[in-house]
Amino acid sequence: MIYFIEDDPNIRELVIYTLNSQGSEAVGFERPSDFYKALDEKLPKLILLDVMLPEEDGLKILKKIRQSPLTSHIPVIMITAKGSEIDKIKAFDLGADDYVPKPFGMMELLARIKAVLRRSTTVEKKVEYEIDNLYVCPQKHRVKVNGEKVTLTLKEFELLCLMLENRDIVLSRDQILDKVWGYAFDGENRTVDVHIRTLRQKLGDAGNLIETVRGIGYKIGEAK
Repeated sequence: MIYFIEDDPNIRELVIYTLNSQGSEAVGFERPSDFYKALDEKLPKLILLDVMLPEEDGLKILKKIRQSPLTSHIPVIMITAKGSEIDKIKAFDLGADDYVPKPFGMMELLARIKAVLRRSTTVEKKVEYEIDNLYVCPQKHRVKVNGEKVTLTLKEFELLCLMLENRDIVLSRDQILDKVWGYAFDGENRTVDVHIRTLRQKLGDAGNLIETVRGIGYKIGEAK
């Protein structure tokens, strides 16, 4: 599956039609909000991303993709009319895998997509976490406790993966908000605490693996 976020319907429909006709399943989105909803349902193998978009700048979307444990491994190709060197540098610094300026030829775009997918397949590592009775596979969006499947929301899953990636490291609330939600900590904001509470409840016995470090934040440590 390939996701394409582009507000120009002519470009979006042409690219989606071409990809589908070439045997690649592809879906287009006009607005970032629709793209985020699709991520909750299914992760793509590649993302094509315009920069100039309604609701949210494409570079901000790229930053969120790279910060999320759930999507950080997905290759992203920027497709944009902004083709200056500084724009390309910004995109690559944020983790873009390739940059295609408009206007572009469809054959060139297809070739670049194939090249990026080859590279990502070569370097992709399968990551799994197993601690006590908890099993998590980020690539498959799979969580099990005592062998039983556990259903989490996207943010709960990203929060769990973030703590597992930083096992035995205390993460402050502002660090968690920045990595999972993409904004700085507000002292009155209880978002993290609420999600930690619901995450513990859904994990049942394995919820005890999430430790509260008073005055600092949370961590997942060694199995007790």
